[in-house]
Order: sequence, then structure tokens, then C-alpha cells
Amino acid sequence: MRLARWLQDGRPQDGVVVGDRLVALADGATTLDVVEQGLDAALELGERLAAGVPAEAPRVDAVPLLAPIRPPSVRDFVAFEEHVEGIVQSVDNSVGVNPQWYEAPTFYFTNPHSLIGSGETVVPPVTERLDFELEVGAVIGGVTGSEGRSLAPEDAQRHLFGFTVFNDWSARDVQSREMQVRLGPCKGKDFATTLGPWITTVDEVADRFDEDGFLDLEMTVRVNGAEIGRDSLADMGWPFRELIAYASRNTRVVPGDVLGSGTAGGGCLAELWGRGGGLTPPPLQPGDEVVMTVERLGTIGNRVGAAIDVPVVPRARRRPGSPAARQRAATA
Repeated sequence: MRLARWLQDGRPQDGVVVGDRLVALADGATTLDVVEQGLDAALELGERLAAGVPAEAPRVDAVPLLAPIRPPSVRDFVAFEEHVEGIVQSVDNSVGVNPQWYEAPTFYFTNPHSLIGSGETVVPPVTERLDFELEVGAVIGGVTGSEGRSLAPEDAQRHLFGFTVFNDWSARDVQSREMQVRLGPCKGKDFATTLGPWITTVDEVADRFDEDGFLDLEMTVRVNGAEIGRDSLADMGWPFRELIAYASRNTRVVPGDVLGSGTAGGGCLAELWGRGGGLTPPPLQPGDEVVMTVERLGTIGNRVGAAIDVPVVPRARRRPGSPAARQRAATA
């Protein structure tokens, strides 16, 4: 089953993909409503809708697609060792992965209000190092009798509803400046994240899980038609059920939450810059097209637009009575 959102007559519409048609949900229901009901109920709904496709149902290629869900939150992990190794080289020209990476599947929260769909134009901040990140997002579903709190991995597997292709757009120069403050990233990331083209329910890929829960799906990314990176989702350091378990520790995951896998090996420019020692391939420019395909999940594509002017926020003002100011005066 595939759940999608699209624009029809200028208004958002939620529904399911049946063949090459989009069938709308009844009574203004949303994909989030379906996800909250859980996988079994969703599959029953999908069967009913597939049994009677209206003649007026639009074709998938005839309407603009939106991000397939409006999630309560979006966490993005960093779960591919190869990617981390390349990024370390890009940041400080060192070799090897920090031992702390192996201890737990680290993530950050990104912006659920900046999600875009396949086909939409990306509007970046002012940046000289615009980048993409090839990922897969897992969507959390409702589970009867569970509030999604402090889950064990075996219980977390039941909360897997489906998957979507995930592009974590990144302004690397902005991100680098922010993270020198030992916090973030924030504005280097939260201007756009592509999800799509739809949510594919977990039953559609069930035969590709191994006994440890890793999901073997091929992932590729192309820029202007040229392949940049290729990897398998099975190369993650942790399977999704362990990412979910960690995300839920001492808190909750709720239906509709999206958990990004982190960038696949070779799945972004910054990693390649680190390995090659220079800006090759070059940073993205306005007009460039980035296309990502994940086996069984579909293809997303976006063109890069021009940055727009935004209001300036001034630098911090040093306060004369602060401890730092007194220390500066004492050592002057």
C-alpha cells in the first residue's frame, strides 16, 4: 500500500496510490489519520479503496505531489559508518570515526514545517556549499496498547508503519559555523527536507528484512543525470527498530513521527569532498536537479532555486556586567 498527498485544484488532498491513480480519502481524512489507526486498519482501507477507483481519480503524473505526511516531529539519525568517516575528513581532515559514534544511534530534530514534495523547487539560504543527503525515512504507526515509550527493539518493530525516500538538504558552510558553538545544526538544515514520493507500508518490503532487522534496499542519487552515490540501506550501523527504540528512550515516539536513516555511504557531496580533498563534485547551484531512487520506495526529484533575501539578525551585544566582560576587563 502507498499513501500520498497531492495538490488538486489548488488544494491539498490525501489518499492512496492505486496503480497509476490517486484515490482520495473520504470526509477530509488525512494520511496522518490513517497512520494513527495502525498498519492493519490501513491495509483494510487500502483494499476497499482499490476495489472501486473513481473515474475522476487523477493520474499520479498529472498532479503535483506533496510531502506524504504532516508529521508531529522529524528526527534524523547518522547511522551509516561510511558516511561518518567521509564527513570527518571533510570537517577536519582527520581519519577514522569517533568511538562515541558506535555507542548509540545519535540524531537531531529537524523542521517538520519545511517539508517539501518531489517536484518542488528547493529555496536554500545564502550558501556557497549547498548539498543533499540520500536517506530513507521510517514512519511510526499506531499500535494498540502501546504509547510508544522506552521501547525495546523487538517491541519497536511493531511501530514501523512504512518508509519514504528522504532528502536532508544541507548548507554546509552555514552548518559548519553553527556547530562551532557546540549546538545544532539549525539553519544549515531546516530550510527544506524532501519526503516522497509516498509512504510505502512495511508489508511491501517485508521480504527484504534480514534476521537482525536490517532492510536491504538499493539507494542511488543523481545530479543532472550523473550518478553521484549508490549504497544499500542494509549498510546502516543499526536497524530501524533500534533507532526507534533509542528515540523512544525516556520519552515517546508517536504515530506520524518520521525517523531518517542518516545519509547513505557516498550519498552526499560533503562526504566526497572529504575523501577527495576538494570541492569535487561541485556544490549545488540554481537550476541543478537532484534525483534519488530507493528500490521499492520510489523516486524523488527537486530542482535548486535561488536563495532569497531575508531580514538580518545582528551580532550578539556584549553585556558590560557579565562575568565574561569582567574577566576581559581584569586581563586587559
